[in-house]
Amino acid sequence: MNNMTNLFKSALLERDNALIGCWLALANPYTAELCATAGFDWLLIDNEHGPNDLRSTLAQLQAIAPYASHPIVRPPVGDVHLIKQLLDAGVQTLLIPMVETAEQAALMVAATRYPTAGIRGVGSSLGRASRFNSIPSYLRQANASMCVLVQVESATAMKNLDAIAAVEGVDGVFVGPADLAASLGHLGDPNHPDVRSAIAGAIRRIKLAGKPPGILALEEAVAKDYIEMGCRFVAVGADSLLLSAAVRNLAQKFKAPPT
Repeated sequence: MNNMTNLFKSALLERDNALIGCWLALANPYTAELCATAGFDWLLIDNEHGPNDLRSTLAQLQAIAPYASHPIVRPPVGDVHLIKQLLDAGVQTLLIPMVETAEQAALMVAATRYPTAGIRGVGSSLGRASRFNSIPSYLRQANASMCVLVQVESATAMKNLDAIAAVEGVDGVFVGPADLAASLGHLGDPNHPDVRSAIAGAIRRIKLAGKPPGILALEEAVAKDYIEMGCRFVAVGADSLLLSAAVRNLAQKFKAPPT
């Protein structure tokens, strides 16, 4: 219980194959635990587009904890105060949405580090992160256990991508296809040739910076393409979409076609 090693961060640095993940949008600890039994390398608890708050996030962290899947939390925005709460609740890996400049990326890194390396507030004795003060070395080890993934998903972010990827403490750069498509004028079409070209270029630039690229790709062929390009952490499904597809398919098998 006192091992603070961030296994996702270690695997991202050491493994050659992609780490495969699944999006959790249902905001429910029961379904989060169900997904944790599937064998994914990581599970993303989505606070940006899922109806989550701090308590529902905590419940999902607790549900996932007994399993091998590593929980990653995406806050609704890169807010220093919210990040402080998430870290004290035991989050080790964050995916920060809508990062558009190197300055934003550096602030997010600083928010995850205790002084003098950063600006994280010190209250670990009260929180789950330190096993409620049962890990005597928590304050000394915490900075090294943090993993910061920044999400680039706009035309502005693409212009600043090299500088963003170069920020010390950024452990991975995640390309957001849906918002990038919208920013490039192709709302709802992340597979448009212009968007696919921009993503391929971004993956190359992230790799050249020495950082692992990541992405969400819900179509199997597209996910395999991005893995072939060098994406190191790839989400290949979402709990809400998997459930909705399954129940619709089941209903259609038994319902008479409309006349």
